[in-house]
Amino acid sequence: MDIQDHERLLIIDFGSQVTQLIARRLRELNVYCEIHPYQKVTDAFLAEFAPKAVILSGGPDSVTREGSPRAPDSVFTMGVPILGICYGQQTMMTQLGGKVERGHGTAEFGRAYVTPKGELDLLRGWFLTEREQVWMSHGDHVSAIAPGFEVYGTSPNAPFAVTADASRHFYAVQFHPEVHHTPNGAKLYENFVRIAGFKGDWTMGAYREQAIEAIRAQVGDKKVICGLSGGVDSSVAAVLIHEAIGDQLTCVFVDHGLLRQGEADEVVKMFRDEYAIPLIHADEQELFLGELDGQSDPETKRKIIGRLFIDVFQKYANEIEGAEFLAQGTLYPDVIESVSFSGGPSVTIKSHHNVGGLPEKMGLKLVEPLRELFKDEVRALGTELGLPPSFIGRHPFPGPGLAIRCPGEITREKLEILRKADAVYIDQIRRHGLYDEIWQAFVAILPVRTVGVMGDGRTYDFACALRAVTSVDGMTADYYPFTHEFLGETATRIINEVQGINRVTYDITSKPPGTIEWE
Repeated sequence: MDIQDHERLLIIDFGSQVTQLIARRLRELNVYCEIHPYQKVTDAFLAEFAPKAVILSGGPDSVTREGSPRAPDSVFTMGVPILGICYGQQTMMTQLGGKVERGHGTAEFGRAYVTPKGELDLLRGWFLTEREQVWMSHGDHVSAIAPGFEVYGTSPNAPFAVTADASRHFYAVQFHPEVHHTPNGAKLYENFVRIAGFKGDWTMGAYREQAIEAIRAQVGDKKVICGLSGGVDSSVAAVLIHEAIGDQLTCVFVDHGLLRQGEADEVVKMFRDEYAIPLIHADEQELFLGELDGQSDPETKRKIIGRLFIDVFQKYANEIEGAEFLAQGTLYPDVIESVSFSGGPSVTIKSHHNVGGLPEKMGLKLVEPLRELFKDEVRALGTELGLPPSFIGRHPFPGPGLAIRCPGEITREKLEILRKADAVYIDQIRRHGLYDEIWQAFVAILPVRTVGVMGDGRTYDFACALRAVTSVDGMTADYYPFTHEFLGETATRIINEVQGINRVTYDITSKPPGTIEWE
């Protein structure tokens, strides 16, 4: 089955930071959807995409501003169900004859409560009590609903929190049902896709078969090179491609010396021995560590690693005669176009480590079998392919590896200390049965030495920070609430078992404002 054969839902993106969460909620309901920026959604696009339903996302702009984003008018004449969220509600009201105003004491940010005003199919099973908790984030407000719409829910500062034209299946909410701060929000999406008549034909079993057919059709009898990092994404891509074309695939595992304790051996054993996938182990630790030695700027570290990775990968890949394709574990969040209202590029928080310009430099064509999937879907596909649960459930690990968990100068001594401390920390988490509750956990070795007392002697060693977060997709995160007993026990073990650390801290920063990694 091709993507075109799936029932499809279109999400028109107006720039909300949580638009991807809408897509994830729908994928969890086995509904295939795509996110496209409002600028790209033309009449011709709509005709070609032929969505079964449409969702209008939130966004940071104001519909009261001249020239602010709009949905194409034709979307309202397609005869399909439409759900507007926050800004999506406001542009829907504006375009269909309602009114939106700024200020006047009706802004809402954060937790709010909606009470029902009549029965609506979209709200079936939603109001479990007299009011439902939601997450609001709006400065503008609807002051007059469009003709044909009625009010079905209100909040203290949003008299039109839920509105609908039930006859046309047009629905609009001022809050964000996709975020976890709206605890029962998933029910709204479940109701919406039921109203739209989706059968839920998006499953990993179906995707596996579809992807294998697509890989075989694209590659034919040619050879494919896969850059294997040992992470979940590249590993699932490698196993899927190998299932499709067998030994036409060769994996190149670039060992940059920045992996966790014992990780390189695990990767080689798993893919070469257990899966019998042709594998080149490119042990280039000295090259990477030599150029990184003494480097302290985060972006400089990333650029060095990215440049060397390309050089090393190309060197080993050139040994594979007749290779015409390069496989990458690119995911859907990597290919979604972000909306920029200024017309310029988005702010770069940090550069991402990937194979960069390799396809063009080597004259290779790309094979990206995961580019329609979110991270949790990749894990589901890995399970479908038979990868062990212990591997599928591994915490994310960054491409630059321990280099970005070593703020300040990188030295071999600090990396070795960091490996040992991280191994103790993860062992503690597993011993206490907490690993699967945590999205990501690691140790960062800090660029400071502190005074300590061990026995009768004075020490002057490194401090480290423990990091553990809970998250759904890595876009937002909260620190994990370890008990003081766990933290005390873990700090004692690290200080006793890892020579070179005499102080342990716990990072309780959420994302935002912080990032999950330290660099």
